[in-house]
Amino acid sequence: MHYIRLLACMIHMNTGNYQLEDIYSEIRNFISNEPLNPSTDIFKDLGLVGDDFHELIEQYQKQFNVNMDSYIWYFHADEEGLNFPGALFFKPPYERVTRIPVTPELLLKFANTGTWKLNYPEHQLPSKRYDIQINTIFGATLLVIIAITLIYNFLVK
Repeated sequence: MHYIRLLACMIHMNTGNYQLEDIYSEIRNFISNEPLNPSTDIFKDLGLVGDDFHELIEQYQKQFNVNMDSYIWYFHADEEGLNFPGALFFKPPYERVTRIPVTPELLLKFANTGTWKLNYPEHQLPSKRYDIQINTIFGATLLVIIAITLIYNFLVK
């Protein structure tokens, strides 16, 4: 079965004549048995978020040989994990822009052209991720407090 699919993809690579079923098949590698249509929002409707969303996009890029140089992740998805307490003070990039849905129809368009070409809105992000810096300081401080507590308890006993 894999060989047939690989052969089909190799044929498509040369022609750039993909169909929605090719895109659906790729999405189903990540989400099975979910109803799909051309306008399904992969992030919102399918709940494919965080690392899973980013893995789908990476696999899509490889499978359909799409140049993703102009792709800006934070317009389409969030990040994996807890962003605490940094996000209380500084919004992460995906909360600073209006999300643009990624749909099978959009993926098909760029698979057939071979290039991710989307006109993103003008936006300005800080030069540094202060939310992550705060999280790092918070985590390091917490580890130091735990270490001091453990050492103190060990020496007192």
